[in-house]
Formats: sequence, structure tokens, C-alpha cells
Amino acid sequence: MTQITAAPPSPTSQNSSRAYVLGLLTLVYTFNHIDRQILLILIEPIKAELNISDGQIGLLTGFVFAAFYATFGIPIAMWADRGNRRNILAISLSLWSGMTALSGFALNYWQLLIARMGVGVGEAGGTPPATSIISDLYAPKERAFALGIYTAGIGLGVLAGFVIGGYVYKYFGWRTAFFVAGVPGLILAGIVRLTIREPKRGAIEQRSDDGQASSFGETLRFILGQTSFLWMLAGCCLICISANAFLAWTPSHLQRTYNVGPSDIAIPLGLLIGGVGSVGAILLGRVCDRLSARNLAWRPWMIAVCAAIALPFAWMFLQADTLNMAYAWNVVPSFIGLIYASIAYTASQELVGLRMRAFASAFMLFCLTLIGIGGGPSIVGYLSEYFAAQGNEAPLKSALEIMLGFNALSVVFLGMAGLTYARDAKRAAEAV
Repeated sequence: MTQITAAPPSPTSQNSSRAYVLGLLTLVYTFNHIDRQILLILIEPIKAELNISDGQIGLLTGFVFAAFYATFGIPIAMWADRGNRRNILAISLSLWSGMTALSGFALNYWQLLIARMGVGVGEAGGTPPATSIISDLYAPKERAFALGIYTAGIGLGVLAGFVIGGYVYKYFGWRTAFFVAGVPGLILAGIVRLTIREPKRGAIEQRSDDGQASSFGETLRFILGQTSFLWMLAGCCLICISANAFLAWTPSHLQRTYNVGPSDIAIPLGLLIGGVGSVGAILLGRVCDRLSARNLAWRPWMIAVCAAIALPFAWMFLQADTLNMAYAWNVVPSFIGLIYASIAYTASQELVGLRMRAFASAFMLFCLTLIGIGGGPSIVGYLSEYFAAQGNEAPLKSALEIMLGFNALSVVFLGMAGLTYARDAKRAAEAV
């Protein structure tokens, strides 16, 4: 139930309040990715201790996690479109943080797999309610920027996850790293529950909300009728396959190619993917808002331009002769690597009705997760094993080279999305 105050708050207090909520939600998203990505920096020592293959690691970091994350995201989002989004977020954060800590107790592959399934179930309830809340606090003209700040949580989580994983492993082992990553999230869940108020749906856009959410069938039919949503979803899925393949396997690629350990690459790689990526998500989100103010087609076209620019730099990253050259070639892909996610979240809020937003976000995440997070790491894991069996001297590198083809194809789909984006956004604004 929306809380009613005796007098409306001043613009200054409203801005500070929403800035606090955005900051806290970004921190929650950071923990989401700390708990998800810490496994990546620890793959090599975990493989050695538990005696597991690249194919099993691909399933662990990819399809198995993604299947649970994506499947539970839909019903949780339907709940969020009808219930209290803050409470759902706090419960979800508690679950994924607890399961991350339990990952440290795994004695074999199957126990670790079950723990990561639990992380996936918990994280399914993170982004849909959070993006819906942000969209009720920030108007369309500043929404990509706000969601860019939120998306920076991916980069910050990667940075923190790599640093925590690399250095806690160095001194205390990989099991302790999972405890250090998971336990603080339980405290943060309490802060979310006690300090965030549920915002009024649609108020920022002066849209009325009758309190009735569309049925599953009605919502899905509306989304399938939004041509730009479908083109954009296809383009982002292709990028997501490649992006998550690189995210999952870059630490292993660097360790195998340049004969270094987890702690050697934790800070440089974390700063690149996390620090540079976070700055890029925020700055490019602002650029996207300004371009989209003139033509909404720039929502998908912004991602297309960035994908095209990143392609040659990512290729040269894989061909680098030294570790430092690999870092240098990775600066540009890291800077623009998160923009697809923030604009995808923006589109999932702009192209649907008010009480379809959490579901639309979850539907976008369902596809991105199952196809991108599920497919990318798993495909690379099995390609690496295949190339190794053929006698390839750098099987993981060859597998990652193939993934860049998905980036190239995405540019075409995203170009098509821009042709009908403005029309579909208007249709969504008129929806109940």
C-alpha cells in the first residue's frame, strides 16, 4: 500500500530520496554480480581440487545457473507486478547471498552445482522489481541514465568479485572467498527492507494506475505485438551470448595463455571489466538519453554502434602477444560492454504498460539469461574441449574467436529495432 504524507515532499527531498534508492538498488545489483561472478576468477583452483572438466564448468557457469535464474524470473516478476517490490527484492537478496556462502561447503561438483542453482533462484527476483521501481522514480528523459547507473552494478560486482576471489583465495582459499562474498548480502537485505518505500506506479509519468495487472496471456500478447521489442531482444541475445562467454572464460584464457594465477589478474581485469565498464554504462546511458530525446530509435541504435566498434578490439585482445597488450586491447570492449544491458532494461520499461514492467524485465532477462548466460559459457566450454581433442594448441582462444560472430550479427537486428521503436513506445504509453 502506498504511504500517504501530510504534505507533498519538496523537489529537493524527492531527488535525494530517489538518489538514495537508486544507489541502494545499484549496490544490491553489485552484490548480485559479486555472488554470480566470484566463481569465474576461481575456476582454475576449483577445477583442480574437484577434478572437473571445461564442459562441466561451462554448465556450472552457464546453462544450469541460467535455467533456474530464467525460469523463476517469470513467476517472481508476475508477483512483483501485483505485490510489494521492495519485499520481494529483500527476500531474493537473502536467498542468493545465503546460497553463495553455502557454495564454500561444496565437497564435489554436484554439491557446488546445487548451491549455484540456489543462487540462480534467488537472483531471479533481483532485477525485475528493481528496474520497475527505478522506472517509477525516473522519467523517460533520464531513464537510460538512471538504469545506466544501476547497470554499473554489473561492472562493480565483477570488480569486487574478482578482487575478493583473487585475494581471499591467495591467503585463505577459494572456500573462504564464497563466505566473504555471501554473508554481507544478508545484512544488505535488512537495509533494503527497512529503508526503501514502495513508490507509486506511474506517478513520475503522470499515468494512472488502476491497480489491476494484465494476465500472463494479455501481457505476453502485448509484448509480442511490439516489433521493436522483439528485434531488440534478438540483437541483445546475440550480444549476450558473446559477452557472457568472454566474461566467464577471460580469466581462464589469461591464466592459461600467459601462465599467471588468479591473484595476478584479479585487480587489472576487475578494473577493466568492472571499473571501466561501469563508467561506460553511466556515460553512454547519458549520451543515449540525449540522442533519444531527438529520436527514440537511438535506444537500439546506440547498442548497434557500440557492438560494431567493439568487434575489432575484441579480436585483437585474443591475438595479443603479452598480458599487458591484452589489457590494452580490452579497454574499448570493456568501456562499451555493459551498455546493451542498461538500454535493454530501459526498453523493457518503455515498451509496455505500467503493470507489465516487472514481467517485461523478467521476460527480457529470461531470454538473455537462458540464451546468453546459458549458451555463451557452455558453448565455449564444449568448443574448447572439441578443439583440444583435435590437437589445437590454444583451444579456448579458438572457441572465443568464434563467439565474436554473434556480435557482428547483432548489429543487423538492432538496426531493425530502431525502425519501429518510437511507434511502439507510443503504443505502450497509451496502454492501461
